[in-house]
Amino acid sequence: MPDRDDCVLLHTDGRAGRLTLNRPHALNALDHTMVRRIAAALDDWERDPAVTTVVIGGAGGRGLCAGGDIRAIHDDVRAGGGAASRAFWRDEYRLNVRIARYPKTCVALMDGIVMGGGVGVSAHGDVRIVTERSRVAMPETGIGFVPDVGGTFLLSRAPGELGTHLALTGDPAGAADALLCGLADHFVPAARLPEFATALSGADVTEALRRHAAPVPDGELAGHRSWIDACYAADSVEEIVARLEDSGEQAAKQAAGTLLSRSPTALKVTLAALRRARTLGSLEEVMDQEYRVSCAALGGPDLVEGVRARIIDKDRNPRWSPALLREVSDAEVARHFLPLGNEELGLAAGRTSTSSQQTIG
Repeated sequence: MPDRDDCVLLHTDGRAGRLTLNRPHALNALDHTMVRRIAAALDDWERDPAVTTVVIGGAGGRGLCAGGDIRAIHDDVRAGGGAASRAFWRDEYRLNVRIARYPKTCVALMDGIVMGGGVGVSAHGDVRIVTERSRVAMPETGIGFVPDVGGTFLLSRAPGELGTHLALTGDPAGAADALLCGLADHFVPAARLPEFATALSGADVTEALRRHAAPVPDGELAGHRSWIDACYAADSVEEIVARLEDSGEQAAKQAAGTLLSRSPTALKVTLAALRRARTLGSLEEVMDQEYRVSCAALGGPDLVEGVRARIIDKDRNPRWSPALLREVSDAEVARHFLPLGNEELGLAAGRTSTSSQQTIG
C-alpha cells in the first residue's frame, strides 16, 4: 500500500507530464490529499515550457479510478456533520474545471473502471482514450447521491436521453457507448495502450493517435435509442418508470427494475439537476449547481445509508427514506438547489470576472 506521498505518482518523460493515481488497493479512489497533489502538479507543469502534454492514468491494471472515497464521506458525516466532505468537494470540483480549462493538452487513459470522481479527472480532458476494458459510469443514485464532478454537465449534453438513462440507472458505458455519449474521444485497444502512452513522450498527440487508435467495437446504446429517448423524455421519474415498464422491451423493463432499487430522492434530484444543467451555459455554472446539490445531500439520510449498505456492511439492502418515489416531495427536491450564500462554490462568478478583466485588458 503506498504511503500518502505516493498516492499520486508524478514524473516528466520527454514532453509529457505523467500523473498516475496510485491507490490500487482502493481502485485508485480519490481523497483530498490526491486532489491537492494533482492540482499542484498541474500548476507546476503549466509553468514548465518543456511539458506540452499531461497524461492521466491509474495504477494497478484494474481501472483509472473507481470514484471518490465514499467511506471517508460516510465517516465524516457520521462524526463531523460533513464539513470535511464539503471542503473535499470544493477542491475536487475546482480541479475538474481546472482540467477542462487547462492550457496544455490533457490526455486521459480511461482504461478499466472509471466511475464518479474518476470521470471528473478524465472526461473533462482534451483527449479521452477508452479501451475494450473501459467501464465508464456515474453510479451515484445507487448510494443515495447525485452525479457530480461535472457529470450532470456531460450527461445532459449526450444525444437524446442517453445521458438521463446513464445518470438515473448508474449503468456503465463501454467504449463505444462512452464515445456515443461524449464521454470519450478515441478507442485504443488495451494491448496498444502502453505503447500509445510511451509515444506521447516524443510524438505529438495527433501522431500517436494515428499510429495506435482503432475502430471501436459495437456498443449497446445505439440500438436502444428508440425506447430510451421515448421513455426518459417524461417529466417525472414516476412517468419514466411507467413508460419503461410498458414499453414492451425487455431491456427497458430491466432499467425500470434498476431505477426502483435506487434512492427515490436521489433519482428525483438527479432528473431535476440534469434538466437544469441543459439550460446552463457553462461547465462552471453546472459545477456550482452540483456543489449546492452535493452539500444538500449531506443533510439527508440516503447518502450515509447508501454507503453503509454498499461499502460498510455490504448487505446491498439500503433502507431509503422516503422509500417510494411518490413520497419524495417537490419541496425536498427544491431544497437541494437552494443558494448557499457565502458558502457558494463561485466558479461561474470567477469565470465571469476573469472574462471581464480579459475584455477590459
